Amino acid sequence: MIERVAETIARHRMFLPGQSAGVAVSGGADSVCLLHALLELAPRWDLRIRILHLNHQLRGRESGEDEEFVRAMAERLRIPITVRAWDQAGPCSANLEEAAREARMAFFAETAASGAVDRVALGHTRSDQAETVLFRFLRGAGTAGLAGIRPVTAAGIVRPLLAVDRAEVLAFLRERGIPWREDSTNVSRQFARNRIRHDLLPQLALDWNPAIGETLANTADWALAEEAYWEAELDRLAEGRMRRTGEAVVMDAEALRGLPLAAARRLVRRAMERVKGDLRGIDFDHVSAVLRLAAGSEGRGRLQAAGLDIFRSFDWLRFGRPGEAAPRNRGYSFAATVPGRFEIPGPNGAILLELIEKTQTSAPSDCVYNKGAGWIDWERVSGDLELRNWRPGDQYRPVGSSTERKIKTLFQEARIPLWERWRWPVLTKGSAILWARRFGPAARYAADSGTRVALAIWDAGASGELA
Repeated sequence: MIERVAETIARHRMFLPGQSAGVAVSGGADSVCLLHALLELAPRWDLRIRILHLNHQLRGRESGEDEEFVRAMAERLRIPITVRAWDQAGPCSANLEEAAREARMAFFAETAASGAVDRVALGHTRSDQAETVLFRFLRGAGTAGLAGIRPVTAAGIVRPLLAVDRAEVLAFLRERGIPWREDSTNVSRQFARNRIRHDLLPQLALDWNPAIGETLANTADWALAEEAYWEAELDRLAEGRMRRTGEAVVMDAEALRGLPLAAARRLVRRAMERVKGDLRGIDFDHVSAVLRLAAGSEGRGRLQAAGLDIFRSFDWLRFGRPGEAAPRNRGYSFAATVPGRFEIPGPNGAILLELIEKTQTSAPSDCVYNKGAGWIDWERVSGDLELRNWRPGDQYRPVGSSTERKIKTLFQEARIPLWERWRWPVLTKGSAILWARRFGPAARYAADSGTRVALAIWDAGASGELA
């Protein structure tokens, strides 16, 4: 067993020579076995071992006795120990098991951040892996979920016992006369994992496959390799199809439709995870709903998933958080002093106003005013200017148009997504619109070859060009 633990450590590069390994020890068989296995293997990697114990305080006197047991073990083995009590505020969580897991992970992360340990080793076994895979399968997980418990995580969590069965753990401890404590909650059918462990898996082994535990663990290993491949492949697929805009992610629906279904599903999950931070509460139906939203050649629509608000407008999908574009956050207005720089909501939302004077030596063909429509004749403007967001009903006559146009109509013609419109900047004088992003200056105020002083409008939200 010790050699298989060593192979697991080496295969997944769990430790570097000379590192400090924090071993999470609850007092149960798995964690006690892990501690003694790492003590035996420590010389191979020159590891420094520290025990980490979180007292959940959920089982009254039993929890206190667990802590005393672990402290006594640390003293007997002459190993440094860090102990913390979990002070669960308020009433019990609806999912106490999940809340306790999050408390443990926070404890481990803080200990690692303090520099006390480089890695935190947990005592999950192949039996735990089998239970996790079956549990996730029953809940409808895809390949990512079936990858089960990761051997190594980005947070520095490692699991050296993943190639060892629970029965082997018990045999190891008994052969060496090493004591451990039994958690009374491990037999309670209140927890789904215990029902799988004590009822479902034994029945499957009896009626279907005596090696069901090994089969499920192999499924996790297979799925983990698939996920590693797809993780690299998704970076390539996301290029040109998906981009980050502030806290949201925008995806090209047409490009998504052109992908094989397996790749499209994964790219949607990637977008969801980038916005939400995780994929909890996201299932097969949510991903399928997004793909249906993207399926039409054109369209609009909206759907919500756990912690996500997803829009379709023209050929774009936007993944954001609920309420981030609420009406109360939409309006803005600035007194547009010249010169001046104004930060408006949204990514790259800066408008720069400056005056440029035509020199006497400038030839008409060289005149900067002829290089685009982003210029206002300053001498035609009088009074206070205002820079504000577009509002329903706004209309003006842009350069090149013979009549006034509603900006909403210009949005539709330019295929501007709905979520971009609320922060769309316009420059006004009283009730008159002088300029609008992308659509340029009003014909009445536009600079021309006869202009002596021009108001230049620099729009960082329009691809870094004068608008």
